Amino acid sequence: MAGPFSHRAFTVLWCATVASNIGTWMHDVGAGWLMTELSPSPLLVASVQAATTLPVFLFALFAGAIADLVDRRKLLLRINAVLGGAAALFALLVHLEQVTPPILLGFTLIFGTGAAFIAPAWQAIVPSLVPRSELSSAVALNSMGINVSRAIGPAFAGFLIVAAGIAYPFAVNALSYIGIIAALTWWKPPAPKEEGLERERMGGAIRAGLHYAAYSQAFRATLLRAICFFLFASCFWAMLPLVARTVLAGGPSLYGILMAAVGAGAVAGAFLIPRLKQWLGNSGMVTAGTLGMIATLGATAFSTLQELAVVASLVAGFAWIMVLSTLNVSAQTALPDWVRARGLSIYLTVFFGSMTAGSLIWGQVASLTSIPVALMIAGATGLVLLLIALRAPLSTSDGSALAPSMHWPEPILATETVPDGPVVIQVEYEVAAEHQAAFRDLMRDLAKSRRRGGGYRWELTFDTAEPTRFVESWHEPSWLDHQRHHQRVSVEDQQLQERIAGQLVAGTRPRVRHLLRHEVS
Repeated sequence: MAGPFSHRAFTVLWCATVASNIGTWMHDVGAGWLMTELSPSPLLVASVQAATTLPVFLFALFAGAIADLVDRRKLLLRINAVLGGAAALFALLVHLEQVTPPILLGFTLIFGTGAAFIAPAWQAIVPSLVPRSELSSAVALNSMGINVSRAIGPAFAGFLIVAAGIAYPFAVNALSYIGIIAALTWWKPPAPKEEGLERERMGGAIRAGLHYAAYSQAFRATLLRAICFFLFASCFWAMLPLVARTVLAGGPSLYGILMAAVGAGAVAGAFLIPRLKQWLGNSGMVTAGTLGMIATLGATAFSTLQELAVVASLVAGFAWIMVLSTLNVSAQTALPDWVRARGLSIYLTVFFGSMTAGSLIWGQVASLTSIPVALMIAGATGLVLLLIALRAPLSTSDGSALAPSMHWPEPILATETVPDGPVVIQVEYEVAAEHQAAFRDLMRDLAKSRRRGGGYRWELTFDTAEPTRFVESWHEPSWLDHQRHHQRVSVEDQQLQERIAGQLVAGTRPRVRHLLRHEVS
């Protein structure tokens, strides 16, 4: 895993992010514990977790589109500056004992909203910091960094709460933003590649991201696996403050130790991930991590010993990093550069939406029954969801085939002005009778490719007078959108089209037409 650290920009930003995340985890532990002091209600305590994740669910897609359209470095700088100021104000309010449950949840929503805009932009810049061959290691190191901070931050927060007071973790969090702002100010990213076309508008950018996600089999599998894991695993995070305080009769120090144990387990797991992945593969990693989290929920539900809870937390951290790192890499490699931030925002929407829904569900279950019962039901739910998830194996591709192939020639436009409205693209093929079955099978895959690029109303027809002639047609929103499609068609698309060309009558080639709407008065 030393490879990515040989790149200075990655190293500087990684270190600054770890320091900032230590402050964030200190804030999260302090917020969770502060709510147990303000109100013992399981639903309110779980609402802190929900308020952290809900903004990401609500705003991530919009944030991803922004991150694909603007300067990501400037976006990250401005948001971190705003969050640093909010963190300082919140620390002051805690020190003055002016915080109530609504104020706590309100500030938690602010920090969650900031995270919603930071996460897609930050994840999208990772491929620009290291070569593609080191992307998997870089993503794993980022996940490990999160868990290094998770190991340090909670333990430090618990110590500060006992030794100095509840306000101090929040004050340290405010100071932690200085490092990440300084690192982003120092970093000079490479200039983005110019498309030579007018910048996409927000609505069109979001629509293009949704189109790609809907018709990418590899990305859809990643999303399904994420839902099936985070929906039940969220119970562990939502209930942990109450497990420490109520079930185990401990204080903030115990809560900090449990959170630190989770981080330590995750760090240990991060070092073993490359070897485990060679043995288990991507799908096997997620399955093993899911079983580990189910076992953790069961052990936590039945345990009244603090020592056993610490061991369970270690296992939880190990299982969590196995799943999170694998899904993060799977999402990255399923997305081409042009839609990366938007795709990652969809992944984050699913991630945090599942965490939000799970936190509220398990908080309500615990309110109606008990904390151990909620943990047991969540574990049983995890087993059911695992059976569903096994139907969606994860791709093993490294994503290199999603690079632009640029093999489509520039579309010809004979008129000086382009009419408004959609473009209809027609492609004629001459296919011998003995190849038509294979041709149709390949065209199903090509239909998904056209739709990933923004096409709609796709259909395949044949000529009744000449049964060897097939006509493929689809619509795209505008001529400009079709030009973007030309620039984004991938090596994977090119390989598919070459296989289709192998089914055609010898000596023939596909014939392409671009049809624009003509207004008739």
